[in-house]
Amino acid sequence: MAMPGLVTLIVLLLLGVCISIFISNADLRFSIPAALSHSSRFAPCLVASRHRPPPLKVFMYDLPRRFNLGMLERNGTGNVVGFPEWPVRSGIKKQHSVEYWMMASLVDGGGDEREAVRVLDAEEAEVFFVPFFSSLSFNTHGHNMTDPDTEIDHQLQIDLLNFLRESKYWQQSAGRDHLIPMNHPNAFRFLRDQVNASILLVADFGRYPKNVASLSKDVVSPYVHLVDSYVDDNPSDPYESRPTLLFFRGRTVRKDEGIVRTKLAKLLKGYDDVRYEDSIATGEGIKASSEGMRSSKFCLHPAGDTPSSCRLFDAIVSHCVPVIVSDRIELPFEDEIDYSEFAFFFSIKDALKPDFLVSQLRQIPKDRWIDMWKRLKSISHHYEFQIPPKKDDAVNMLWRQVHNKLPAVKSAVHRNRRLRIPDWWS
Repeated sequence: MAMPGLVTLIVLLLLGVCISIFISNADLRFSIPAALSHSSRFAPCLVASRHRPPPLKVFMYDLPRRFNLGMLERNGTGNVVGFPEWPVRSGIKKQHSVEYWMMASLVDGGGDEREAVRVLDAEEAEVFFVPFFSSLSFNTHGHNMTDPDTEIDHQLQIDLLNFLRESKYWQQSAGRDHLIPMNHPNAFRFLRDQVNASILLVADFGRYPKNVASLSKDVVSPYVHLVDSYVDDNPSDPYESRPTLLFFRGRTVRKDEGIVRTKLAKLLKGYDDVRYEDSIATGEGIKASSEGMRSSKFCLHPAGDTPSSCRLFDAIVSHCVPVIVSDRIELPFEDEIDYSEFAFFFSIKDALKPDFLVSQLRQIPKDRWIDMWKRLKSISHHYEFQIPPKKDDAVNMLWRQVHNKLPAVKSAVHRNRRLRIPDWWS
């Protein structure tokens, strides 16, 4: 009889621990000693107490199709009723299609793991999504900035602002709780200063003045990768299966910070295990890039016209350890992902030292590279865009980032309602 009594006592003690955890507001990672937090004895309590927060409640404006899906129809999908698939032959436009996948996640409804849910009653909304495909508008309506069609892009921005300014929800917050995608560096280029209080979804801050965009309110998004994901990357010796040390394929003549590409082209000539190729992003070029990344240990990512480019995310889904050369790059999901675990960073000054880059990479031990390769494989799903979204994929990660901005947004909205002189201290 002593044994059943002892078992009962242990069960009651464990139950008491669970109850005390549930009624505590403290994060479990800090309320349980590190030596015990991974113990199987506490697993039932830990699992039961790690509740996911409810999905973000998003109201999506019902804009005419010319602001979004109508541009896909112009690109050759025909007069599609409902939500069309992204065009297969869209070329490099796909890299700036984040706006499409975010809208799709609200229309589709997602699944049990979704981080955002569409609400039809704006009074219930925590954030307002503006489904204007500003990147596709730039690419569709006069990609050449001297093209007369660029006036269509300009007019869409004017019409959108007129629409938003008539919304009482825009007026209530001055647009602060509104999410506007601007993934292409030239997206919304005519009137972006008119929406500078909103949450902007950007690829980087290379083309934005400080009074328009900042990390304090905006969300950095990955580009949508152009190469296919490497789903069967399971060689017995991954290091030896990639004979090329360093790989780059892309435009070598760029402007602004991107002029470093031309200089690197000269420095990296003559190495047998380095491939540095000048090309444009055609279908064949993308295929060649994919093959090159999958056969290389390191993939070079120098800045383009702006600090970031799609190439970085192509490398991640190819499990090619990124070598990032930029002094000003900002990266997505950095509150959850430590890029130093699977990528190397070099300043422009160091990268342009003769022999420096290659000599540094050759000194990386095989074991360390394999650890980084494994880490790439474990996090690459965070950069996948798909319908419906899946747990912790790019779309869900982005909605979670937006959710994280809301406390600061609410504070700004409340202060704006009472202050006569906004930001009086500056």
